[in-house]
Amino acid sequence: MRLIRVSYRFFFFVAYTTLVALQMYAARRWLTLGTAQIMEMRRRWARRLLSISGVRVVVEGSAPTRPCLLLANHRSYLDPILLLRDVHAYPVAKAELSHWPIIGRGARHAGIIYLQREHASSGGLALKAVVDAVLQEGFSVILFPEGTTSDQGRLLPLKKGAFRAAARWSLPVVPVAICFQDPRDFWVGSEPFLRHAWRRFQEREIVVRLCYGPIFCHSDAHLLEQETRRWIEAQLGVFHQVHRPAQGHEC
Repeated sequence: MRLIRVSYRFFFFVAYTTLVALQMYAARRWLTLGTAQIMEMRRRWARRLLSISGVRVVVEGSAPTRPCLLLANHRSYLDPILLLRDVHAYPVAKAELSHWPIIGRGARHAGIIYLQREHASSGGLALKAVVDAVLQEGFSVILFPEGTTSDQGRLLPLKKGAFRAAARWSLPVVPVAICFQDPRDFWVGSEPFLRHAWRRFQEREIVVRLCYGPIFCHSDAHLLEQETRRWIEAQLGVFHQVHRPAQGHEC
């Protein structure tokens, strides 16, 4: 049964993602659909993909309705999809993702913004050039300021670029806490993506709590970083208290 389940989910993921990527490409090239329409196609893709994949999302708080920077902790390759099910936004990803088969090409048509590693940790100028263009269109931007996935109860050191850009140009920041109920869903270490996905999508259900925080807006980048970190870590702490792992099980 588990083999049938994971085989079906993988087939659906590849087939459906390829189909939607082609639809987006055609919509941009020949149908001249607007960005909002493309993003709505992507939102429906994210919701259906998560549902078929057995991912149950419990949402707390309200997704922002105004353009902002959505800054979230990073646990898994599912993280951007979790946010895209709720918001019309441009995720920012490492440039290496563009080379992934199917996902990389489809992501580009879907509006993913690729940045080199050094830009994400710079003084914010390169990031601001991208963010400014996006916010002028009236859409949000999704970033994972840790820069990599982590299985820690606390956040890793946060990259400064997003906070400096937000502080300098008065961009509103909304913190987001992503909490997977089962720590085996974290994608960390050196385990290949396909091996981890094949193993985890055999499970009947993947449960994740998605918490949207308040809007922060400051001219002090350090204060903005502190408030974002404090809010996300508070949500992670509450979740870990409620879902404390059994003795001997690392979290």
